[in-house]
Amino acid sequence: MGGGARDDHRLDAPEGSGSRSSARSALSLRRLASLLGLGVLAAGLAAGCLPWAVPTERAVAFLGGPLARTYGIVLSASGPAESALLPLPRLSLGGVRLTSMGGEIPLAEGGALKLQFNLFALLTGRIEVTTASLEGGMVNLPTRDDDMRWAEPRARAARLLEPGAAHPRRLTLSRVTVTGRDLRDGQTQTAQDVDLNVSWPAWSAEIDIAGAFRWNAVPARFTVSGLRAADLAAGARSPFAATADWPAGSLSIEGDGSFTAQPALTGSASLRTRSVPETLGWMGGDMALSPVIEALALSGRFEVRERTLLLPSVRLNIGEDRFEGAGSVSLAGARPSIQATLAADTLNLAPLLAETLRLFGLDADDPPGRTGRSLALRPLTGGDLDLRISAGQARMGPLAFEDVAASVLVRQGGIEASLNRATLQGGLVKGRLGLTPGVDDPDKTEVRLQGAFDRLDFGALLVDLGQDRWVFGGARGQFTFEGAGTTPDALVRHIDGRASVAIDGGALAGIDLADVVHRNGAVAAGALARRNGRTAFEHAGLSLRVVDGIGEIVDATLRTSALTGALSGAVVLPERRIETRAQILPRAAPDGTTRPGPSYAITGPWNAVVVRKAAPEDGDTGFTATGALRHPAAGGKPDLPPAARAYAP
Repeated sequence: MGGGARDDHRLDAPEGSGSRSSARSALSLRRLASLLGLGVLAAGLAAGCLPWAVPTERAVAFLGGPLARTYGIVLSASGPAESALLPLPRLSLGGVRLTSMGGEIPLAEGGALKLQFNLFALLTGRIEVTTASLEGGMVNLPTRDDDMRWAEPRARAARLLEPGAAHPRRLTLSRVTVTGRDLRDGQTQTAQDVDLNVSWPAWSAEIDIAGAFRWNAVPARFTVSGLRAADLAAGARSPFAATADWPAGSLSIEGDGSFTAQPALTGSASLRTRSVPETLGWMGGDMALSPVIEALALSGRFEVRERTLLLPSVRLNIGEDRFEGAGSVSLAGARPSIQATLAADTLNLAPLLAETLRLFGLDADDPPGRTGRSLALRPLTGGDLDLRISAGQARMGPLAFEDVAASVLVRQGGIEASLNRATLQGGLVKGRLGLTPGVDDPDKTEVRLQGAFDRLDFGALLVDLGQDRWVFGGARGQFTFEGAGTTPDALVRHIDGRASVAIDGGALAGIDLADVVHRNGAVAAGALARRNGRTAFEHAGLSLRVVDGIGEIVDATLRTSALTGALSGAVVLPERRIETRAQILPRAAPDGTTRPGPSYAITGPWNAVVVRKAAPEDGDTGFTATGALRHPAAGGKPDLPPAARAYAP
């Protein structure tokens, strides 16, 4: 039985093997069907993702109605249209033209409009755009006050900010050209390669904006974040943060405000630029004195009212100088206007002076006769400026000032700079400089300079200037000059004016004039004699009259207890030379007699003056080489230089 059982088992085995083979075949067929189904599904998905062409007229008809109802925009297109269903339904149109209802001038034209739709809205028969983009083409912003093309679309788009309103979640511009009016001068301006991304996700109440563009061939980027849509829709104030970057500088702002037709903003801002002229040239703007300002950094609180920027608390860095104060910037008029009151602990005015000389093509070490560039004031008067500055200390090269109070006033009619007060080497210094364009020639500049000083330690001032201290005493004086010219050289040759300086109770160092007279004009030799030499005087004074750039010494005297001295001659400003003669006379004897004293010729360039005892053949000073006034002969009139315009005896 056991063997029979084993035989039955062997006989049944082939039938079991056939059943398993049939099962494996059925499984293979089911797998093949599944794979075919997945393939068909994948093919369907791929087909749904691939765009296909649709008639342009049908695409325009499909979109035209919703655009007109929602935004008040009329759509037309001349390019191809494509559509796709996956991953989300989308439609693109080429050569689009968007105009306002009843308008003829396009809002945008020439680009490709790409739209993405809400799938669930389409299933219910509604058209709801979730993403809209315009690639290429041109967008035309208003160019005049009466240009109302955007009024209706802007008003309708504002309604989309209201809670519950359906709105696109993303708007983008790519490689678009934008034209519009410059708010400063009303001229039409163009921004190239504009990229803009406006994002308002469904899960957020805030709108973020990022973009880039090329303006005047210079690239720039900007961002605006944190705008609350509900606040904007209600006309209420919304917080925001903004940044801007361009090659010459950057700007960052954080605050809140209302963004209506007349924005009102408050917050804090930080502006940095490596070059004010470069930044203003890129922006197409102007500012008073901008050509002489390079690096600038500004930060502090601000408030915007209409077209006026108020700066109640501001920190300003110009180069290495740091100021604190308050100010305002107004763009309401035809010219930008700046008002500011600033204070600094220390000031270094040398860079400002160097930039001014560079602007006019000059340098402090230039040789005499160099004409320089034009003195026209137009580059410096691009805006109005009312600036008041105070500083504890200020330096201009080797000169150190203290307790400085100054002001600068710039108007279209000229520049006025005033040094209201300053202390220089123990003395009080004041001055005023006025620059106005010529009435008959705007390239000509008329200059008026006046000033006064009192108790100025003249010897210490010489030491600051790198000279030997040869005089002691507090000096007082005043000066008034005026002239006109198209270049610095022409100006110097047409300067007229007067100057005077006097010292009472002072002393000359390095020489004993009484000993010189005793030696018949010879100076004692040796360093010891020069070191110990000293001449105390009761009074020393000099008066200078300038005509056509040549200053005639009309009165120069030195009075001591034992002698008197007189100086005559001229200071030649165009050639930077002096040609003078000094005469020393002993005081009269008790019997009233006097004997002549020695004379000295003091001549040469300002930086290389030579003093020599005058020879008898030198005669009187006679300044023929420079055209200065000769000393008149007895009873006669002086010879006039060819350039003199008038003579007053």
